[in-house]
Amino acid sequence: SRFLWPAMGWRRTGNYLKHRLGRLPGSPHQIAAGFACGAAVSFSPFVGLHFIIGGIWAWLFKSNIISSAIGTAIGNPWTFPFIWAWIYHCGIWMGAGAVKKLDSTKELDLGNIFAKTSGAMLSGDIRLLVDTAGPIFWPMLIGSLPNMIVVWLIFYCLLRVIVESYQKGRALRRELKIKEKIEMSGTEKRKGLHE
Repeated sequence: SRFLWPAMGWRRTGNYLKHRLGRLPGSPHQIAAGFACGAAVSFSPFVGLHFIIGGIWAWLFKSNIISSAIGTAIGNPWTFPFIWAWIYHCGIWMGAGAVKKLDSTKELDLGNIFAKTSGAMLSGDIRLLVDTAGPIFWPMLIGSLPNMIVVWLIFYCLLRVIVESYQKGRALRRELKIKEKIEMSGTEKRKGLHE
């Protein structure tokens, strides 16, 4: 059940991620852009390469590579079936399904397709790989492009505000602690002078 539901619960997991992202080195722009790169690449059909591609994009954007790795968590066992079906159907709608069109999501047995694709890759059977992945890869790739742009923009805008707010709050708490220490040391000095 922990595989399907985080041990800490969704709210605490969300708060943990907010603190983790807020404490990463870099500006709110760098952290948000890095996360957005990882989240966006999760909407691509390059399963198994998301960390690498997200890291390369984050590096190209001069953003935080660690936050891009965290952002790839948007693509996970709960979301991948929906993402894959969505980008496939977007690709078909955009006209990329000329090779072989699968009319329903039931026909689009992604688990079976990815199992066969993995088997073909491991055995080095290029013909099976092309026959299995070919009909769905092109529509998924084309369908992923506009989705990656939209996902990047959504996560960037959302996280920039969250990280900026978190970092400002953290800086304010630090300033208050420093003031308290200065006031406490001043009080102790005055006490020492009176004694």
